[in-house]
This record gives sequence, structure tokens and C-alpha cells, in this order.
Amino acid sequence: MDSAETTDLEEKVAGLPADPGVYLFKNGRGAVLYVGKAQNLRSRVRQYLSGQDGRVQIPALMTRTKDVEILVTSNVKEALLLENELIKRHKPVFNVKLRDDKQYLALRIDPKDTWPRLQTVRRFRKDGAEYFGPYTSSVALKESLSNLRRLFPLRSCRDGTFRDYARRGRPCIEYEMKRCMGPCCGLASAEAYAAQVQGTVLFLRGRSKELMNRLVAEMEKAASEERFEDAARVRNRIDSVRQTLEEQQIVDDRKVDRDVLGLARQGGEVEIQVLHVREGRVMGAEDYPFSQVQIDDGAVMSSFLAQYYGKKAAEDTPREVFCSVAFEDQSLLAGWLSEKTGRRVELRHAQRGAGRKLADIASRNAGLGLGQRLAARDSVEAALEEIQEACQLSERPRKIECYDVSNLQGSLAVASRVVFESGVPLKKEYRRYRIKEARAGDDYDCLREVLRRRLAKVDTEPLPDLMMVDGGRGQLGVLEAALLDADLAVDAVGISKERDMGARSPRVKRSGGLKAERLYRPGRSNPILLPSSSRGLLLLQRIRDESHRFAIEFQRDLRSRSSLTSILEELPGIGPQKRRALLKTMGSLRAVRAATEEELGQVPGVSRGDAATIRRFFLALAGDRGADRGKEAEVEKPT
Repeated sequence: MDSAETTDLEEKVAGLPADPGVYLFKNGRGAVLYVGKAQNLRSRVRQYLSGQDGRVQIPALMTRTKDVEILVTSNVKEALLLENELIKRHKPVFNVKLRDDKQYLALRIDPKDTWPRLQTVRRFRKDGAEYFGPYTSSVALKESLSNLRRLFPLRSCRDGTFRDYARRGRPCIEYEMKRCMGPCCGLASAEAYAAQVQGTVLFLRGRSKELMNRLVAEMEKAASEERFEDAARVRNRIDSVRQTLEEQQIVDDRKVDRDVLGLARQGGEVEIQVLHVREGRVMGAEDYPFSQVQIDDGAVMSSFLAQYYGKKAAEDTPREVFCSVAFEDQSLLAGWLSEKTGRRVELRHAQRGAGRKLADIASRNAGLGLGQRLAARDSVEAALEEIQEACQLSERPRKIECYDVSNLQGSLAVASRVVFESGVPLKKEYRRYRIKEARAGDDYDCLREVLRRRLAKVDTEPLPDLMMVDGGRGQLGVLEAALLDADLAVDAVGISKERDMGARSPRVKRSGGLKAERLYRPGRSNPILLPSSSRGLLLLQRIRDESHRFAIEFQRDLRSRSSLTSILEELPGIGPQKRRALLKTMGSLRAVRAATEEELGQVPGVSRGDAATIRRFFLALAGDRGADRGKEAEVEKPT
């Protein structure tokens, strides 16, 4: 910041009001660098300019700051809420941003449904339903579901399946396994089912004392009414709940509800763990990673707390919140939480006793998570460096796009684009293409069309560091030509399985159980061969396989939504006259599918080549669907 800019900024700051509110530091292009809140805007912002704020990130922030904007609020609590909203909107580089819940799994149950069920979701919505989580581990979620279905046998089927079994008049195998009450067939009353829903909610909230009291009262009521079988079932459920609770680690004899937050840091990389203690037992933990953090630990913790509990429902916020580091605005946040929940919430820095021990555990776990994340990142960096050196790329390929074309016997041609950045898939940038102009059986022409459509959007979708195609020299040549036509330059590579050309039909070679791969680069006659254990090759294979999976998934989805007639329209060389002749001669669509090649060849206007094409298509379609059914059977096979 030069002297003239400093003077202008100082004059602007001198004119700020001494009111509570939010301030936004901006760079020369108007982008927001940092959002903060203050009781006195003029005094707080002046501290930045005068150098009175001793935090290490302030000099770097003020060097880039060219302007400041303020928003006045009626009190500092309103400023806290506004600060959170502005951080979400602008994503400033000097603030930490809590990632959206959609990347984590959660459990949802809506008590308003006629027969509520637990659902796995990725987004919390304000729809009146109960949400529990997030679960950072799918394994932890499956374990929770398994325990819950054993303790509280709610239905797990979708509404369509539920109605189907209701029409049949008999329940599914889940009822026989005592993992469902069978409401679809009238085997459970609404009152009994509602009791199981209440038990599920109480268990997930960690309110075991209230849950046990309810179950005991339910058992005693059933016994007094001489419903002894019902009483025995409730008694068994009480034993199961008690056993589950005893397996959980007791960390406080006072049976307190508490969240404990630990923080670990290495440079700009930060990890925060939230340890959940309910009724004195550890119920679970959540881990939140942050990268390129440029504020100190206290500011990180303060910002995280405001964003984290801003999303929580009042009943999910405990009465005690302990943190491993001290921070500003502790009393402000405690007051805001108390006001939000309607009860006193204690928020403090854990310095001694049981709270300190738990904070140390959370910090140690956060450190382990951070170490694993950095090790994984180092592994990706090594893989990218290996790719750059082996393929002689102009720069390290942090962002890679891969394209794959798929068709079924010359019909239903589709293509896919997947994008990886630093070894992580960017699914929001994935694209699926339905081939519109190219001939379905010509992979080169299909790829040419897809690349032309993609390169026409470079203004809104900038090019990656590396573009990759699934294929050898031919596919790479199509990519080179497309880039040349668009007058664009970017590193390109083709990846292809090595094939044995001496055989009657090319087959994939295998070496040591792994498919040998070849990498092709423009201007190089010989392929690049990397060892099967190469980190770089494994990363490229993973990207290519993801592209292939994405294309096949799209094609299967199209097939499932297509009728036989529309699929026949996709076959090359089968026009309206031939379709009419097939239906007239064979009598039905099913007969066309079942006909032999000789029978198809006898249809007027259908040549031997047409008959062979039609027959190959339906054989391939039947084989693919059979493979799908086999996979489903394998997944659903009881153990």
C-alpha cells in the first residue's frame, strides 16, 4: 500500500462511526479479503492501520487492502450473525469457511410422515424433519443404522416399495428378521410405531435417561394390562439399549452434555475436531479441515464456533462448550448461544480437570487427522511431479480433465468429462454429453464433437493444466486437432491399455495381475511406459476409470428410460421403413428382440448386415443387463 493509498484509507477510517457492525477489507479489484465484527467500528479498524493488532497475518492483509466497507448493526450480536452470512457469501481468503453439510452424511427422520423412516441425506433442510449428524465416516453411519434397526425396528424401505408390499398383503424379510414392525401390512399400530420413532430420536440425541424412563413406563403399562408378550419385547429392548450405552466410554460421572473442540495446526493447514459428550459418554466426533488459513488460532476457533453453532438446532446445542485455545469474543458467543437456545450455555477455554483432558484428546485426534491429510497431499504432490517429469509437461498438472466416449453396438453414443484437482474429484465440474451430430459408432467423430463443444466454453470454463483422453494415438490426435482448430494451447495426454496385437482379436495384456498402460504425448512416437506401482500412473488410471464409470452410468440411465422403439431409432441404418417392416413381419417388439439373425434377414428391406447389427445390439443389451443384475444380487446377497 503506497503513501497516497494509506492517506486515503486513513481519512476514510477517521470518518467511520463508533457503532457496532461489520467491516470488510477489499483489494484493488473490489474482492473481499477479510470480514470482521466490532463493537466500535472506527476504533477496531483503526487498530489495523496503526499496527496495534499484533496478529501475524495482519501485515499481509493490510499490504493487499485498498479499501474498507462497513455495515452498521444495532448491536454486536447482530454483527456476529451478519459476519457469518458475509463469510458464506464472499469466502474471503483471510477468513476460515466452514464447509457445507452436503459433503457429509446425516440421518433424517420426519415425525410428520405416516410411517417415518430413517433416511441417509447429504444436506440439512428447514423442512420440519429431525436431522442427526453429520457423519464424516460412512462406516460410522452404517454402524449407527445397524444398531438403531436392532433397537428400534422402523421401516427402511422407500415409499414405492412400502406400497408394493401393502398391495401384496405380506411383509418383507426385514419383518421376519425383527428389523421392521411390518406397518405396510397392518402388523403395527400407529401408537406403537410412534413410540419407536420417539425412542429413535431420543437415542440419537443422546438422551438415554429420558429414553430409559419411557421404555420402563411402556413395559410396566403393558404388564399391568396383561400384555405380557409386549412387555417382554420392551424388556428385551431395554436390555439392548442398556448394553449399547454401557459399551460407550464414560468420561464424566456428572452425566453432562458437552462439546469439546480441539485444534491442530501446521502452518496454514488447520484441523478442528468436535468431540460430543452426552450424559457423560462420548457419543462421537466430527473433523473439519481448513487449508491456507491466514489468521491465528483464536480467530479460527471464534469464527468456527459462530458458523458451526449457527447451523445447529437449539436442542442439539449442549449446555457446555469447551475449547482447547482461548479466543476473543468468548462472552459474546456465550451470550449469543444462550439467547439462541433459550437457556444458559457455558463457553470457555478448558485449562484444567476433565475438560482439559478431553480438550487434549480432541486436539490429539485433530493432529492425527491433520497428519493423515498432509501425508495424502504429499503423496498426490509426488504423483503430480512424477507425471510432469515422465510426460515432460510445461507445468505440474494440478487440474486434470479426462474424456471418454461410450456406445452400445453403434447406438446410444454418450461421452463424459471428469475433473480432478490435486488428486480430488471436482464433481461439480463433471459433465455428461449426449452425442448429437457424430455417427454413434465412430468414436473419433464423437470425441471430436465433444471436444469442440467443450472448447467453445473456455470463457466460462477455463482450461485445466492437463487434458486427457481415454485412448491411444488416434484419440490424442483428435484432441490435438481440436485444440489447434480452437487456437488454444494446453498439455495433452492419451492413456491406453496395452494390447496384444498378435492375437486374433486385440486383448488386454496383464502383467502381475495389473493391466499394462501406455501414455501417449503429442510429437512423441513411442509411448511412455511407467511401472505398475507408479504413483503418477495410479492417479491417471483412477481418473480414467472414473471417466469411464461416469459415461457408462449415463448410458445405462438413458437405456433404462428408453423404450424398445426409441432404441431401434438409435441403430445405424435402421430407418422408419425398416422399423415398420420389422414390426409388421415380426408382429411385436418382443419378437424383434427374440428373433435370430436368419429370421431378421428374411424381413423385407432388412439386409444381412442390418440383421447382424440388430442381433449384436440386443445380445449386448441383454448381456449388460445380466451383468447389472448379477452385481445387484451380489450386493444384496444375505450373509
